[in-house]
Amino acid sequence: MTLKITPPKLREEQLMPEPELYLESRIEIQNAAVGPTELLELDYDKVSFDRVWFKQVTVLDSALRGAEFTDVVFEDCDLSNMNLTDAFLNRVAFKRCKLIGTDFGSSRMQHVRMSDCIGDYANFRLGKMKSVIFEDCSLLGSDLYAAEVQQFALDRCKIDGINLSEVKLKDVDLSRCEFDSLIVNPEDLAGCRIAPHQAAVFVGLLGLIME
Repeated sequence: MTLKITPPKLREEQLMPEPELYLESRIEIQNAAVGPTELLELDYDKVSFDRVWFKQVTVLDSALRGAEFTDVVFEDCDLSNMNLTDAFLNRVAFKRCKLIGTDFGSSRMQHVRMSDCIGDYANFRLGKMKSVIFEDCSLLGSDLYAAEVQQFALDRCKIDGINLSEVKLKDVDLSRCEFDSLIVNPEDLAGCRIAPHQAAVFVGLLGLIME
């Protein structure tokens, strides 16, 4: 299944540089280019970002709970361990970002593309994902427990140990992903696409023995 992901509607050269990004709860940031910079100890609720390009931005010890991102690009950024729970992401691209342990729990994502990112141990539990693709990403040990997925793809990703429990995997193609083990409910595998060499993993999940 080929996904149609609408890219962010912005051009970097049309944005205003923001060398020092001022934030507070419920503030709206628009038409800005942010970075290279380091942001420390942010702790705000419901910040809105509209047409913002983050480049080479590192965020440490920070939380932006319930943030909204519309037409946003993150390029070469480090958001590891950041708290982005209950966020809303619409037409957002992550390019070559570090998202190790980033918490997207209960977030809503639509038209989101993550490319060449490291998202090991990231949390997407209870999220809602529509038109979302991870491509060429490392998602080792990441957690998608009970995420609602529609038009969702994992392409050429490393997903060993990923938690896909309670995720309906119909039409999800895992055939080009790398993994030796998954956490998944066998009844949720109906309609999932795999490669022949991956069959042994799923045989083990069903408690069968290959001879």
